[in-house]
Amino acid sequence: MSLYCGIACRRKFFWCYRLLSTYVTKTRYLFELKEDDDACKKAQQTGAFYLFHSLAPLLQTSAHQYLAPRHSLLELERLLGKFGQDAQRIEDSVLIGCSEQQEAWFALDLASLHKPEMETELKGSFIELRKALFQLNARDASLLSTAQALLRWHDAHQFCSRSGQPTKKNVAGSKRVCPSNNIIYYPQIQVNLRELETAAWFSHDEVATALKRKGPYTQQQNGTFPFWLPPKLAISHQLIKEWVEKQTCSSLPA
Repeated sequence: MSLYCGIACRRKFFWCYRLLSTYVTKTRYLFELKEDDDACKKAQQTGAFYLFHSLAPLLQTSAHQYLAPRHSLLELERLLGKFGQDAQRIEDSVLIGCSEQQEAWFALDLASLHKPEMETELKGSFIELRKALFQLNARDASLLSTAQALLRWHDAHQFCSRSGQPTKKNVAGSKRVCPSNNIIYYPQIQVNLRELETAAWFSHDEVATALKRKGPYTQQQNGTFPFWLPPKLAISHQLIKEWVEKQTCSSLPA
């Protein structure tokens, strides 16, 4: 029994170490692409692009679920050419992630193109993300949510709040710069009180405890209620659970 437990523990530790190692490698690679415009341009050559139209992602239906098709740079250039667009439009794309093999993933909004013709050409539909979220797999749901948020941020920060001059994004889309005064704008985690009642920070232990909690959320002795997590079937619950597991792996002794 003890031998079995020892083998199981080593396997779990190896799995956690491999997961952490992959996470660190991907994070370093993405950081490089965000800081180095030339490296990001090179990554676009072998990367993949998710397409949007007015912040709605391009989706295809398959077996009662939605799939998010990806396009190579060459396919995207051909598509733009067919609709009379210059390939320079690709500069509007934003970096949203990468694979374990360091294939960079980008998102591009083609709101200026005619939607019905695009959908026919691409054999898909541009669907509001909130309507399709629960029919996407966890990876696509996370990627498309990130892409939509980043594309929306860039659309809302076209001009410098101080000088009123147009801002310019870097290749990855991780920041915008005002050429007239060199002010740098970054996408940022601020509470929109029109959408949220409140927001707060929680420690890893608090979140881990909440994941283990079962039964109804009863009032505590101090009169407060423990914070509520989304149900297990929700994408947000799976993302929170994945974060807790990654943090737990990183705290294991070497």
